[in-house]
Amino acid sequence: MEEKSNAFLETEKIGKLMQRYAIPCIISLVVAALYNICDQIFIANADYLGSYGNAANTVVFPLTVAALAIAVMIGDGCCAFVSLCLGAGKKDEAHKSVGNAILLCIISGIVLMAIYLIFSEAILTAFGGKVNDGTYECAKEYFFYITLGVPFYIFGQAINPIIRSDGSPKFAMVATTSGAVVNIILDPIFIYVFKWGMMGAAVATVLGQVLTAGLSIWYLTHMKAIKLSRESFGFWGKLMKKFIPLGITSFLAQISLVISMAAVQNMCTKYGAMDEIFSQEQYAQIPLAVLGIVMKFFQIVISISVGLAAGCIPIVSFNIGAKKYKRVKSIFTRLLLIEAAIGAVALIIVEFFPRQLIGLFGASNESAYYTDFAVKCFRTYLCMMILATVNKGTFIFLQSLGKAVASSLISLLREVVFGVGFAILLPAIFGLDGLLYSFPVADIMTFIIAIVVIVRTYRQLDAGQKQLNEASAPVTA
Repeated sequence: MEEKSNAFLETEKIGKLMQRYAIPCIISLVVAALYNICDQIFIANADYLGSYGNAANTVVFPLTVAALAIAVMIGDGCCAFVSLCLGAGKKDEAHKSVGNAILLCIISGIVLMAIYLIFSEAILTAFGGKVNDGTYECAKEYFFYITLGVPFYIFGQAINPIIRSDGSPKFAMVATTSGAVVNIILDPIFIYVFKWGMMGAAVATVLGQVLTAGLSIWYLTHMKAIKLSRESFGFWGKLMKKFIPLGITSFLAQISLVISMAAVQNMCTKYGAMDEIFSQEQYAQIPLAVLGIVMKFFQIVISISVGLAAGCIPIVSFNIGAKKYKRVKSIFTRLLLIEAAIGAVALIIVEFFPRQLIGLFGASNESAYYTDFAVKCFRTYLCMMILATVNKGTFIFLQSLGKAVASSLISLLREVVFGVGFAILLPAIFGLDGLLYSFPVADIMTFIIAIVVIVRTYRQLDAGQKQLNEASAPVTA
């Protein structure tokens, strides 16, 4: 019998495996999150931009997530399909699917850029950009230059998982990290030295994305398992029908966030205008700016949570295939405990150090209303961080068990049904405070579902182990 090349996945210590697989994934996701967050930190600390620039950054952020949704649909789908093809020895289909993915990236990037440029005013308005004139002017400038980088962003993010499927996860991480480093270096130069304002922040981001795309192009010409040729670059409809559906789960996860953020930002603008303080023109942008900061902190935490769970997917999937149900149960237990620990650390930070957090985002340049609302927002909006991280870990674990549809449906339930529903319902009762309550309430409702999933998963794993034990038990006369 041929020895399994990845047999160490069922024998190596679980903790060691989780470190090996999860850390690169966590780093890649956190670095991706830092792109927009770095812009916001430097913007906030520029006294000529301040909370207007912060609010503008919040307005534009969901539109970059929409571009990411397209990228991961193409990239993750192609990554999964290429892995299947290489495993089955179908190298012809593998290189053609990569060629198709490249063409789709280029076309979708150009099309989305055109849509953003043509309908920019309507799009910015839909995401709360017209809360006041100062915010709208900053958002319009930032969005224009960010839009010019959309084709590079989609290309770099889509090719990244394809690089991993070719057996180079470290290069994929370096490509993403290099772009973020360039952004961090150029942001203060463009914003503080050249005084380019929102344009400077956007250009720094785009140049980072161009570098990531450039490194990705270089790698495509030096692939190890796949060799691209002129024949690779055609529109193979049958192949697209195979790999695009494999990326739908990733697409839905991102696009549901866009829908949720659109609802939250619109409610923030609507009910902020009814508030005694924030209805004043000079303070109208504060709720939107602060909410964006809080969501960015949450994004970093959830990137760690997702990276940890996603890193476990190959480990869990291999052990499920090897019928190591007891080992899978042990991995699941450890995952849940670490997810809860991540949430607990984040909770301590937001509850005890909110002033220090908001201080990173230019609080010293703003009114007391800015700081006071930020403290309240951090402590209320993120008070269920432990549940949020456990929820995310649980639902991603479903994917490793081959239950991608169930995982996607529950994610949609969290972001769209609960996320949007409570963001609309609770402010109607409690005003702007209701918007802050909507996030923890959505996490509580989702956790109830997570408990059911956790219990059922444990029972299924126990049943599988019991059946295996009975099958291997010696037969007595």
